[in-house]
Amino acid sequence: MIGHNVAARESIPSSTESPINWCGRGFSFTFPRPAIVMGVLNVTPDSFSDGGKFTDLEAATTQAKRMIDGGAEIIDVGGESTRPGAELVSTPEEIDRVVPSIEKICAEFDVLVSIDTQKPDVAQAALAAGASIVNDIASNREDTEMWKLVARKNAGYIAMHMQGNPQTMQDSPAYEDVVAEVQAFFEDRLQKLAKTGVSIEQVVFDVGIGFGKTLEHNLQLLGGLSMFTTLKRPQLLGVSRKSLFGKLLDLDVDRRLPPGLACATWAVANGVQILRVHDVAETVHAVRMAESILERART
Repeated sequence: MIGHNVAARESIPSSTESPINWCGRGFSFTFPRPAIVMGVLNVTPDSFSDGGKFTDLEAATTQAKRMIDGGAEIIDVGGESTRPGAELVSTPEEIDRVVPSIEKICAEFDVLVSIDTQKPDVAQAALAAGASIVNDIASNREDTEMWKLVARKNAGYIAMHMQGNPQTMQDSPAYEDVVAEVQAFFEDRLQKLAKTGVSIEQVVFDVGIGFGKTLEHNLQLLGGLSMFTTLKRPQLLGVSRKSLFGKLLDLDVDRRLPPGLACATWAVANGVQILRVHDVAETVHAVRMAESILERART
């Protein structure tokens, strides 16, 4: 697909980094390169920051275009809220929410689409509608159905760390060393994914900020992002508008952009290649500035 091959984009040069590929159906990225910004599109009535705003197909399409115009290379479509304590959505209802938007976005725009879901049947319907990537918050699963689907469809796969599930994850999260334990989890996932036929080049990791972590755990993970570069896989960070900003800085959801941008620039300086955000244009501007500074600092 035009625009999804790294050869068409200017690389961020680095003499110390070995190339890392992320490939799937219809796309291929090679890092180092400018960070990818993924735009969040929640077609849900109850998401924590924008629930109900984009349940209408035209509103969802307009928002997708706005994010694409702002520089999003991936649109991440979600049909079930995963905020702490969120109610479960049936598979048919989730499919009904996400498939029309995915079909319309894929038909109208040259952009990659990912499906944010825990359910293999939803992922299958989304891939059939044109999605290329499965963003799986429940990669802590032991059942292999989702992974076999990803392998069969050659989809990109984002494996996120979570302790528990959205209904229980914030009850009493506990770690002895959160950075080491998340890293061990990712190493284990790579082995399990390989056994089900998922190529290492299909896989991206997400430390799961806010998913089964206290404020202190989240800060430790952010401080330790550079540790995960040893896995030789791209990292995704999803911290946009999260509650940690409310807890730390006493900010309502609509005032959390500045700390989100601080985290985004910190992330790209510490090895993160993909940023999942609500405010696309602002994030693109911030990380491109950070990348320009980092490039000069290397020379």
